[in-house]
Amino acid sequence: KMAEAVKVIVRCRPLNQREIKLNCNVCLEMVEERGFCCIRKPGSQADQAPKQFTFDGAYYTSSTTEQIYNDIAYPLVEGVVEGYNGTVFAYGQTGCGKFSMQGVDDPVTQRGIIPRAFQHIFESISVAENTKYLVHASYLEIYNEEVRDLLSKQIKDKLELKEHPDRGVYVKDLLKQPVSNVAECEQIMAFGWKNRSVGATLMNADSSRSHSIFTIYLEACDTGIDGGDHIRAGKLNLVDLAGSERQSKTGSTGERLKEATKINLSLSALGNVISALVDGKSKHIPYRDSKLTRLLQDSLGGNTKTLMVACLSPADNNYDETLSTLRYANRAKNIKNKPHINEDPKDALLREYQEEIKKLRGLLVGQLGPDGIKALLEGQSPVPKPKQESETSEKKSSTGDQDSDKMKKV
Repeated sequence: KMAEAVKVIVRCRPLNQREIKLNCNVCLEMVEERGFCCIRKPGSQADQAPKQFTFDGAYYTSSTTEQIYNDIAYPLVEGVVEGYNGTVFAYGQTGCGKFSMQGVDDPVTQRGIIPRAFQHIFESISVAENTKYLVHASYLEIYNEEVRDLLSKQIKDKLELKEHPDRGVYVKDLLKQPVSNVAECEQIMAFGWKNRSVGATLMNADSSRSHSIFTIYLEACDTGIDGGDHIRAGKLNLVDLAGSERQSKTGSTGERLKEATKINLSLSALGNVISALVDGKSKHIPYRDSKLTRLLQDSLGGNTKTLMVACLSPADNNYDETLSTLRYANRAKNIKNKPHINEDPKDALLREYQEEIKKLRGLLVGQLGPDGIKALLEGQSPVPKPKQESETSEKKSSTGDQDSDKMKKV
């Protein structure tokens, strides 16, 4: 298994209305073709060198999500269709344009990574020959360190995390809905989105108060040269992290402050996991410090192709938060994963369904006989298979026995 580094890109949104009103200056510069980004401290002397970073991609204020998807996300999603696990997650300060994940419908170039991934997967499936596919989707959120199923009618129910030697960390009783096209995925997404925990802060009128993970599970079945069925199973996690925030800026109090504390704790646990993976000396990786890091365990140092989109504000009054995001992202690009194709997994649903179909076919042959099955396939009413001679004679003898019993009683 070849080691592969986590891909990290940075994206800078334009100044927003709030920052323009505050007369903020731009403190961030990028050289897109080199993946280069530098940040200058506000009020610093001209001779004070800016801090510089290089990433797998740098996208400045005029960038489009379409460009980001084609450059970086496309090969990752293509890998999922081939049977790899993939994870895309957006990280950044609250109100910082994590719109890269959901996106907006207008203009079409800014449609998000999530809807583009749906389209990509079903287009790939539609052109694949001699391969059967099975696709499911799930949608969860981590709110105040509780895992909730966004597709459940009992939205407030807390779900447990479990660990399995083959499946790794999973969520017990999480609903997986079968999906067969883009529209069904978007329907599920819209339903779950309505159930998400959001709330207004001074930084963002519609701030996510939870981390969410939308997962697409994809199984593919090919007939091999040996004539046997071969199953591959890929999984795509689309992770939208709640924004990191400072209470002094968001004005959070009461319930909002409690939410912010939990958000920041899980994000710092994620930072600790990244640091421990990168420094090479840590024998212990603190995945268990938060639900988020446990669920992303395979995406950070495990069997997954991972892409991190670090979202930045160019405003000088966000200098500290932007520098912190850049440092976080800079550490993450040193994480090494070991992705491999998941071949013939033990818990493949396709195999389960195929065995079920074989059983049912056997039962039908037993009842209708080959001629009856043929008639059924041709759309005719099948005639049940005639009873065997031995069965009929057995019945006769048992009826005779019953008759003699009745005679005795009389």
